[in-house]
Amino acid sequence: MYDETQDQGLKKSIRHLCQGSFFSVRSPGGCGRKYGSLGLLVLQTTTLVLTMRYSRTQQAEGPRYLASSAVVCTELLKIAACTLLIFRDNRFSVHAMNQTLWDEIVSKPLETLKLTIPSGIYTLQNNLLYVALSHLDAATYQVTYQLKILTTALFSVSLLGKRLGNYQWLSLLILMTGVVLVQWPSDLTLVPELENLSAGTQFMGLLAVLVACFSSGFAGVYFEKILKESKQCVWIRNIQLAKSSLSPSLALAPPTGLFGLAFGLTGVFAYDGDRVLTDGFLQGYNSITWIVVLLQALGGLVIAAVIKYADNILKGFATSISIILSSLISYFWLEDFDPTRLFFLGSVLVITATFLYGFDQKPVVSSNVA
Repeated sequence: MYDETQDQGLKKSIRHLCQGSFFSVRSPGGCGRKYGSLGLLVLQTTTLVLTMRYSRTQQAEGPRYLASSAVVCTELLKIAACTLLIFRDNRFSVHAMNQTLWDEIVSKPLETLKLTIPSGIYTLQNNLLYVALSHLDAATYQVTYQLKILTTALFSVSLLGKRLGNYQWLSLLILMTGVVLVQWPSDLTLVPELENLSAGTQFMGLLAVLVACFSSGFAGVYFEKILKESKQCVWIRNIQLAKSSLSPSLALAPPTGLFGLAFGLTGVFAYDGDRVLTDGFLQGYNSITWIVVLLQALGGLVIAAVIKYADNILKGFATSISIILSSLISYFWLEDFDPTRLFFLGSVLVITATFLYGFDQKPVVSSNVA
């Protein structure tokens, strides 16, 4: 007997398949894929932070590589990878791929322009963080910047209509406290330039970091809203989007693309133009540098999947866990980190918050049997 409901469900499944994504939360294994992508994000972020730190501290002859040029290389690699994925989704047809890119990007300028909002906000955030670090001590900065965990949750509730239970709000507060303790600086000696800061100057730094917290939460959730409500595949959005940075604090910004490439090239010539003209665009590059670029490009693809099939709040938990893992590996392997009691206490709080967030209070539903 014909079942219209089943027919509609079949059409919806085919539409998800045609979008060509690796993950599908509506599939039977969608939950496993969601947490699998989160696990991959933890692994990628931990590896990226450690490799990035090693690449910036290793002793090498000649000039050190430019972070701004690495941003551009990352964007180029990311765009190339997304293009190949779209080529695969179109059954390796060049004509079909070109048609898809034309229809989804060139023919829809307003859809593309929507992504300039998170791009511009993240660019603003990057500058605000530099202002905050120049006007605040490390401890104050670490404490206030973790408010982005709560602002992300607030924007998730207001923009996405997400409902959080009491245990989940409590877990977010515990997570914020845990991250603060994990990243609490071991040496609180003030930098000489920061010793004589006036109250007005410190207020300027505090205001900058607070605005950065709200901009971070809004931009992340806004991108999540676009990604989840759009019929475009993830790889198209990756090509369109913009924002990239090799700063560890921004390592988990949304994936990027054409706008990111434009911003990256602007940054190269604005900040390192003279050095590029003197020693070249790829100065200081070696095998470790290219590994950093590859990991950063991979991160853009992984984060896109996490945001689309999980959410920004879970991404925050994954980020916190990666901070702990990278710190422990730094202690045992790189031997450049000395854990304190606050670090261990913060680690316990982060792990506790992670489990508490998954504890869902479900109301008891009474079923009436006729």
